[in-house]
Amino acid sequence: MQQELHGNVARDRIKAFYEEFTEGLTTEELRRLFGRDAAQVYRVLTREQDLSREPAGRFKRFFFRVKVVFLGLSYKLTPARRVLFGVSILAALLGLLQLRARIAAQDISVSMSPFWFLVSVAGLTFLLALELVDRVLVRDELEVARQLQRDLLPSRAPRFPAIASPTPTGRERDRGRLLRLPPPAPADGRLALVIGDASGHGMAAGLLMAIANAALKLAIEVDPSPERVAALLNRVLCRTGDRRAFMSLFYGLLTPSSGHLEYVCAGHPFPLLRRATGEAEELGKGGLPLGIRDVVELARAEVTLGIGDLLLLYSDGLPESVNAAREAFGFERLRDLLRVAADPQAIHDRLLRALDTHLAGEPLTDDVSIVVVSRL
Repeated sequence: MQQELHGNVARDRIKAFYEEFTEGLTTEELRRLFGRDAAQVYRVLTREQDLSREPAGRFKRFFFRVKVVFLGLSYKLTPARRVLFGVSILAALLGLLQLRARIAAQDISVSMSPFWFLVSVAGLTFLLALELVDRVLVRDELEVARQLQRDLLPSRAPRFPAIASPTPTGRERDRGRLLRLPPPAPADGRLALVIGDASGHGMAAGLLMAIANAALKLAIEVDPSPERVAALLNRVLCRTGDRRAFMSLFYGLLTPSSGHLEYVCAGHPFPLLRRATGEAEELGKGGLPLGIRDVVELARAEVTLGIGDLLLLYSDGLPESVNAAREAFGFERLRDLLRVAADPQAIHDRLLRALDTHLAGEPLTDDVSIVVVSRL
């Protein structure tokens, strides 16, 4: 009876450990692990290898791929860790060779010293621990940088006379904002509507957006007119020294009392203006992104927002988001979601729900920003 009780306790502990160890694990994650993630690992590890010499035979091709993956993995490590990795693999091979030798020497029983396998496991475990510690430290630094990026976005919905807008949504580097002009502000209370998308991914793009954000505020204080703001921001980006550092921008100057909006669009997806009648039109005349050329020619345009009109500013990450079937969210779906009249917050939430439904758990391949503005 006591042994049975101890057995039940042991099983319960094993079950509890298993549930804790596999918490959050789904079959979809397993499928992704051995499917898309494995293919991405192969692409990253072999991108510096010459794959044009891959043999045609299946057997030879297998060993060729094993070799390029081994070399790609090895040369991603530091020299000291590369040696440790090689020694660990060699120890595993020595264990296998010893096993084969003993099989040949003894036809009935097989005995094998686990020494070399223990050396291999210890070396690989230590190497894994080193890489994980590096990853944790980098992740901590990235979290600080991400927090700095999040601070660029407003924490609550801005309140302006005659204008309704939810809190702009931004993920990672794309930025959308409504800014009251700094003092001395015009008597008509004009507002700056801004959305931009930095080139690249990760922290480099985040730093570029932080530079653009600081330059934007300075440009608005000097002269808030669309042409002058875009020109000053373009000069700042061109002087970063890297022509791969550029950004798209839509900048508008809105007078809430009259609904008059003057704007420029520099390589950014055209915002959609939904009229109170249900018709939708695009705002923009094209143009190169900022930071590519020293002098950028942008056409200033004007439009008037009527009572009940709604303006949607967004980044290209929204319509270009793809699901597991590689289907894009699409511009037509975006227009369809705007056809049903609603307040800005409802439109904002409707777009995010539709995006989540479309992705069905797939991660975003690009960042998304949404700003919805309506004239009351």
